[in-house]
Amino acid sequence: MPQTVAIGMVGTVLDAHGPRQPGPERWQRWRPTLALVQQPDLRIDRLELIEPPSAKAITDVLVADIRQVSPETQVVRHVMPLKDPWDFAEVYSALADFADRLRFAPDTEYLVHMTTGTHVAQICLFLLVQSRVIPGKLVQGAPPDDRRANQPGTLRVIDLDLRSYDRLAGRLERRHQQALAGLTSGIGTANGRMRRLLEQVELVAETAREPILLLGPTGAGKSQLARRIYELRKARNLVSGPLVELNCATLRGDQAMSALFGHRKGAFTGATADRAGLLKAADGGVLFLDEIGELGPDEQAMLLRAIEDRRFLPMGADSEVVSDFHLICGTNRDLSAAQPGRPAFRDDLLARINIWPFRLPGLAERPEDIEPNVEFELARFASAVGRVVRFTADARLAYLEFARSPQARWPGNFRDLAASITRLATLAGPSGRITEELVGEEIARLASQWGMAATGAAAATAPAAAPGTGGPNAPPEADAALLQSALGDRAGELDLLDRVQLAAVLRVCMTSASLAEAGRVLFSASRSRRRAPNDSDRVRKLLARFGLSMADVTRLRASAPAGQVAGRAL
Repeated sequence: MPQTVAIGMVGTVLDAHGPRQPGPERWQRWRPTLALVQQPDLRIDRLELIEPPSAKAITDVLVADIRQVSPETQVVRHVMPLKDPWDFAEVYSALADFADRLRFAPDTEYLVHMTTGTHVAQICLFLLVQSRVIPGKLVQGAPPDDRRANQPGTLRVIDLDLRSYDRLAGRLERRHQQALAGLTSGIGTANGRMRRLLEQVELVAETAREPILLLGPTGAGKSQLARRIYELRKARNLVSGPLVELNCATLRGDQAMSALFGHRKGAFTGATADRAGLLKAADGGVLFLDEIGELGPDEQAMLLRAIEDRRFLPMGADSEVVSDFHLICGTNRDLSAAQPGRPAFRDDLLARINIWPFRLPGLAERPEDIEPNVEFELARFASAVGRVVRFTADARLAYLEFARSPQARWPGNFRDLAASITRLATLAGPSGRITEELVGEEIARLASQWGMAATGAAAATAPAAAPGTGGPNAPPEADAALLQSALGDRAGELDLLDRVQLAAVLRVCMTSASLAEAGRVLFSASRSRRRAPNDSDRVRKLLARFGLSMADVTRLRASAPAGQVAGRAL
């Protein structure tokens, strides 16, 4: 028949029989360990009772009373000497050793009594049960309303499976979502990869003390994410100090040592007063070192010790300074690879800061995030200048088609996008309308800036060809090459009529500054007969018949041989 074994500790106060020699009045006291074996619906076959050496007299009386009220309960006494019962490490080690000595039987139910013992001991027992070192259930006793009524009170099982608490599970999920919302504030994303990265960053930021390494190209948002990590940690009371930021690429020589570690007056020429340094300023908070790969060898060596020992020696100082900070690092290069003209990065320092690496994808890898960030930049511009600016419908479509196309490399990532929107919003002028013409000029500017001119986009800044005088009247062999570039193998499936029509449309689009301009050329006769001509939409639909878009037109223009296509790029 399965047995029930209880594990508990003698309470030197609650289990005591009273201030005088044991007498009948002790039965009027509620004693938790005695009440455990008095429960009417619970049979305790064995009680593993832990006692401190100083409580022998209390335990003798308690065991005798247990045998009287529950003779079926076998009491096994374990004397556990502790130098300091409030030392967590000592108490946990002693209880863990005790658990290792017990032989837990698979067909036995184990109850761990949590009502007695110091708070430290109760916490340790909780951890041992939660980690299944002790394969049992926690039980908590409570006295009767009238402690003098000689009643056992109540006993409740503490369920450690948090998933069984619906309300608690919902609360934990809400807390997670609130933390994630705080982390992603200003970093809105619809990109699955970026979303998963942010969820992992949230978990690490709330639990880990090791450094965090943010990887990714310039302008990918490393600084912004570092600030969100700090705000999350501060909201959770994980840090109390400030956020200290430093771009290591701005430091050289003594300036680097002084900025990071501080100096004493007279440490070098120009050191006219003591300086604490940024590592000390970050004490209790977060230190964000962006472009950490630019640190010199000496600074790297001192930083390694500061991370490991939480102490360092300022320049010219005789005594060390202590600073406890959480480190976040950022870099846009591979720290493990040697690069000409740059200091080698220490392997031991890389090992210390590379525990939690997170690579932020660039803007070109997150095309679904371009549109919301365009709106964000427009709103920021409006807030700065006090004037609302909007795209026209066709201009918006043209800009987004280009911005999300494979040709849009965005080497500066969100900085490039912010600069682009700022230019468009500024040039929109008092009307506050970003037109297709402005978009065409901006795309040409970006194409030139990104070096697309070398492969054919140099024509982006050339004057527009007059309709019918340039590309649209190209020879048939040129049409064949153009269609092959646009459609690949599908070009051979087109009828002659479709081939001639599509080639003409593509050449007009490639020599026009906007969809509307291309439409005015292509539909110059019929548009006058339409009540509300929408030339841009007609061109878009015409291209769509062949599975193409203006992004494809931009790609064709960028890849065309220099001089083959006249006109402005869209």
